[in-house]
Amino acid sequence: MHTAILTFDGYNELDSLIALGVLNRVPGMRVSIASPAPRVTSMNGVTIDAMIGLEEACTADAVIVGSGSKTREVVEDPAIMSTLARLDPARQLLAAQCSGTLVLAKLGLLDGVPACTDLTTKPWVLAAGVEVLNQPFFARSDLATAGGCLASTYLATWVIARLQGLDAAEHAMHYVAPVGEKDDYVARALRNVTPYLEPAVASS
Repeated sequence: MHTAILTFDGYNELDSLIALGVLNRVPGMRVSIASPAPRVTSMNGVTIDAMIGLEEACTADAVIVGSGSKTREVVEDPAIMSTLARLDPARQLLAAQCSGTLVLAKLGLLDGVPACTDLTTKPWVLAAGVEVLNQPFFARSDLATAGGCLASTYLATWVIARLQGLDAAEHAMHYVAPVGEKDDYVARALRNVTPYLEPAVASS
């Protein structure tokens, strides 16, 4: 199973890299940083190499749209958005973190679907015609959104649970959670994610 994390110039490290770290705890899971350029620099000056391009990302089993300080520039870029128009919740899981929700909104993928985002991005998502929820995570069918940097763990939990099962998601979260607080962290992640899983997954 392949998960691509869309990571643009000005990206937020907490969004892209926490999800990358959690997802990579799952055996057999391929996780790729996907960018429109060979290298991107974060909002705090951290430069990383892209692992794949956006075209390949659009074929992944799951796609997480990361956030950053230049997301409004991303959604105004015709080349990027025409490529991302290939994203399709009918054949892949689609998730967005904070301002990444604006990307899904501008692609028309959140029509009639409420979403989560960060407080800075909220007005732009509302202006795009999407209801914004005051909660860290929401999913409907094969679309999920999260608001707040550390809610990236919830997106990762949801992706793993959908692709590999709930046991794999619990194990990955337990691995990365702080010592002495592991049960609390796992319980919190499951409390936020399991209400939005298909019944067969939530009961596994």
